[in-house]
Amino acid sequence: MITKWIKLGVLSVAGLSLTGGLLFGKDAVSYLKTSASSVRTSVKNAVPIEFELQRAQNLLEQIIPEMHANIRLIAQEEVEVAGLKGDIVRSEQALEDHRTKICRLRDHLADGAPTYRLAGFTYTRDQLTEDLSAAFDRYKEAEVVLEGKRRLLTTRERSLATAMQMLDRTRSQKVRLEDQIKSLESQYRLVKAAGAGSPLAIDSSKLAKTEKLITEIKTRLDVAERVLAHEARFVQTIPVDTIDEKELLRQVGEYFEIVPSPESQPPQKVETPTGDRSVEFN
Repeated sequence: MITKWIKLGVLSVAGLSLTGGLLFGKDAVSYLKTSASSVRTSVKNAVPIEFELQRAQNLLEQIIPEMHANIRLIAQEEVEVAGLKGDIVRSEQALEDHRTKICRLRDHLADGAPTYRLAGFTYTRDQLTEDLSAAFDRYKEAEVVLEGKRRLLTTRERSLATAMQMLDRTRSQKVRLEDQIKSLESQYRLVKAAGAGSPLAIDSSKLAKTEKLITEIKTRLDVAERVLAHEARFVQTIPVDTIDEKELLRQVGEYFEIVPSPESQPPQKVETPTGDRSVEFN
């Protein structure tokens, strides 16, 4: 039974196609396309203005929150970028200060003295060597952290640019929506004017509802426009137990590209206080 109906349907379609081909010849396809286009146009023309306005309002409900979200995202990214830039500047300055202290410490050790008097305290070579090693390790770790901050800044700036592009696209959609609403408003005025001079009965309640809808949409656009206008340390490390002083001096010198200088004076004997003190710099 089902097979019979399928065959009947196929024969019917074939018959209609054959009839169209005989009547219109090569233009049969063109006639079919024109008929389909006419049907679509007729359906669209039959849609009331009130429905189109409601559709525009629904689109507006989607676009405006998206714009607000993008603006908040942009503001957040701008704050993050500004804070990160300031942090990078401070880290760079701290790194430079730390480098200067490391170089001064290395210069002290390079003269070969057994003890050193720094900031009012006396230190042995071993104490100074340990402090230089720890400071050098902290410096290299801080460089890695700083490089990570720079990469993060690049990522943040890209996110900010993407958010601004999204906001621009949303604003373009909003402009197109405003143009659509203006067009619908013009159509509404024409319908209202035609109804005033025509003996035909036009539902005044629908006209009033349409006018109210237009006013609501325009108000929301104005409010949205105003709202949118107003929105728019070094890491401490565990000390090394055994330190090769000569190797440490060589590494620091190579790292900072320091040219070694000859020993200018013989070792000086200075009384070494008991107890271990960390090195301080003036």
